[in-house]
Amino acid sequence: MVSPEDPVAEPRRRAAHLGPERRRPLILDAALEVFSERGYAGTTMQSVADAAGVTKPVVYDSFANRDDLLLALLAREEQYLVLSIMAALPADPTVGTPQEHVLEGLTAFLETAAKSPQSWRIVFGAQYGAAPAVADRVRAARAFLVEGLRLTLVQSLPGVTDPDANLPVLAEMLASMTESCARMLVVDGTDRTPAQLAQTVSQLVGGGFSNI
Repeated sequence: MVSPEDPVAEPRRRAAHLGPERRRPLILDAALEVFSERGYAGTTMQSVADAAGVTKPVVYDSFANRDDLLLALLAREEQYLVLSIMAALPADPTVGTPQEHVLEGLTAFLETAAKSPQSWRIVFGAQYGAAPAVADRVRAARAFLVEGLRLTLVQSLPGVTDPDANLPVLAEMLASMTESCARMLVVDGTDRTPAQLAQTVSQLVGGGFSNI
């Protein structure tokens, strides 16, 4: 029995009810943290629910399953990632050398990636073990990067031999090096700075471009 002098326990307050549409952004924020830390294989609907401070049924009210959740997360982060890719491409590829374009563009891109490591970890993590729909979305985003590089090379290297055959290969190689540098920064934890990584790549491709 509680005496008048004893403090009366405050009744536990329930969180305000939010519908699925209002819950979705909050759950996506939590999913970004979990996917970034644990990867695709280590993420469950329960772990996302725990991070969001809700029950698992609440997560299922907003997303049908883990792949549906990851697709929504990729769609949201993709807007930012695409903008960072576009900003890294030279405004006028006819001004300056290919080596200068790589140095400036890759430095800008990697600096942006270093400031938003979670977004890029989502992309890298979704490449392994995810459902085909998720993997297809990641491949589509990568194809966008490769095509942007190819179009840049068309203007940057007007005298290249057999451009229809060589430029797609060069664009693919540049995309692969860009991905590798970004992975080193946000996943592997290299001690190299974005500028140092970009300098190495620009020196490598600079010599190669001059012989094509």
